[in-house]
Amino acid sequence: MNPLKPILLVEDSPNDVEMTLTALKQHKLSNEVSVARDGVEALDYLYRRGKFQDRPAGHPIVVFLDLKMPRVDGLEVLRQMKNDADLRIIPVVMLTSSREESDLVESYKLGVNAYVVKPVGFQQFVDAIGQLGMFWAVLNEPPPERGVSG
Repeated sequence: MNPLKPILLVEDSPNDVEMTLTALKQHKLSNEVSVARDGVEALDYLYRRGKFQDRPAGHPIVVFLDLKMPRVDGLEVLRQMKNDADLRIIPVVMLTSSREESDLVESYKLGVNAYVVKPVGFQQFVDAIGQLGMFWAVLNEPPPERGVSG
């Protein structure tokens, strides 16, 4: 059996990080979760730079990406990922509090795989994250590590 690929959580809110980790644990997902606190850290993780230069090679099974973050926002991270032949195959779920239609449309134009508005209530948040984690880490068949270039 293949080792479990990590989930990359890109989130600047400590509360949302804690709730997401709790939700994934409650739903018994065994994948390691790597946390990037903003878009710069997310790109460093994906390109194995900076504090992530020594992380094991390979892509995360999915990226849960916040939209509104300091330094580099989620749309720019998504843009860079989808413009990179090696990274574009990684599934990206925009996980955000933004209900702005322009954010939704731009995310899909850039190639996001799913756009989920964070529920406000704790239990609804836990349930939503658990369902996302189960789908992307267990049910979905991920692309091979070396995707089709093009």
